[in-house]
Amino acid sequence: MIAIGSKAPDFTLKDQNGKNIRLSSLRGKKVVISFRPLAWTPVCTDQMKSLEGHFDLLTKLNTVALGIGVDSSPSNKAWAKALNIEKTRLVSDFWPHGEVSKLYGVFREDDGYSERANIIIDEKGAISFAKMYLVGLLPDIQEIIEVLNR
Repeated sequence: MIAIGSKAPDFTLKDQNGKNIRLSSLRGKKVVISFRPLAWTPVCTDQMKSLEGHFDLLTKLNTVALGIGVDSSPSNKAWAKALNIEKTRLVSDFWPHGEVSKLYGVFREDDGYSERANIIIDEKGAISFAKMYLVGLLPDIQEIIEVLNR
């Protein structure tokens, strides 16, 4: 997994609406990259709904949350619609398959998807927090909020 203090690798990926998002364009804000294994699964659903439910608080904390997985943008769009996710960007690491997950050291080669992990990037583009979770365990959003409040 990527080391705390290291520079966050830049990337450009598409969100659920087919819009490009470039990490470096978010400088000046904190960024939570919330890696999830697969859309349409219970824990991943709860993980993304938690980001959406805390969108306003994250915005107050000068933070953008990105839910990243290996699913395609059309799949993310259908999933976001089914979950009523309207503000949080669900980002596709579909092709090249898992490239961003690999850059951040959270890709599971044998499974073809990422670990469940949260990474926080500070306003200057450095990794300030990185934690991997058991695949079946929902990350605690309060832990992220506490880190962001430091």
